[in-house]
Amino acid sequence: MSVIEKKVFIELHTIIDDDGQMEYNTIKSTGIYYQKGNIDVLRFEETSEDNAPVKNFITIQPDKVNIKRNGHIVMNQQFRMRQTTENVFRHPYGTMHMETTTNKITYQPLTEQDNGSLVMSYNVKINGQEERQHKLTLTYNEEDVR
Repeated sequence: MSVIEKKVFIELHTIIDDDGQMEYNTIKSTGIYYQKGNIDVLRFEETSEDNAPVKNFITIQPDKVNIKRNGHIVMNQQFRMRQTTENVFRHPYGTMHMETTTNKITYQPLTEQDNGSLVMSYNVKINGQEERQHKLTLTYNEEDVR
C-alpha cells in the first residue's frame, strides 16, 4: 500500500458557543498531509498565545477523528459520531478533564480537483462544568510547487 505525502496550507477555524457568548479562533499554517489506505493525517505546528510552539497531529478515519497536540499544551482528543469520549488537557496553568460528545463529522479528502476539508460539531464539558458547543472547520490545499 503506497503512502501519499504532500506539503499543504492549512486553515483551522474554531467557534465556541458558551451560552450565547461566542469565541472565535483561526490558525493558518503550512504542514504535511499523508494518506495511507483509508487513513489521512495532517501534521502542522502553531504558536500558542504565549508564543510557544504546539505540534498538531490530526488523524482522520472513516469512523473517527483524533487530534493530538504536544508542546506548550498537551491533548489527545478523540471524536466518534454520537459518542462521548474523555481526555485530559494539560497547559501551563493546570490540567482539565474534558468530555467530548461528537454530533457531526463531514470530511472531504484532498484530491486533484478539490481542497480537503473537515467540519465537526461537538459539545465539550470541562471539569464537569456546563457544556459548550464547538464547531471546527479545517481546510487544506496542496502548496504551490512552482
